[in-house]
Amino acid sequence: QVQLVESGGGLVQAGGSLRLSCAASGRTFNQYVIGWFRQAPGKEREFVAVISRTGRNTYVADSVRGRFTIFRDNAKNTVYLQMNSLKPEDTADYYCAGDYTSVMNREVSEYDYWGQGTQVTVSS
Repeated sequence: QVQLVESGGGLVQAGGSLRLSCAASGRTFNQYVIGWFRQAPGKEREFVAVISRTGRNTYVADSVRGRFTIFRDNAKNTVYLQMNSLKPEDTADYYCAGDYTSVMNREVSEYDYWGQGTQVTVSS
């Protein structure tokens, strides 16, 4: 089992940057694929990015490719989401999630462990 806590959200102007962190407890953090998802008001939760257990493999959604980067530091039990060139449409609550598997899933239903979320607001 793993507990996840997100941080780093806030208010930023369009074109700005934020780095979100997902800190995990537990000694088996490197056995979890970690995904980032977001949910805007009135919309369904959607996939943003995922990283493999070692961090060697990543995948990001088309909507953020070239602007967002996911990476992890297993020594610190933390996964990061670097968000650059932010747009108003990136405004949402951002969640990290853990899946005890080697498969880099992109579906919300595949993840068993979720953080409480951190809010990101991008003003135009």
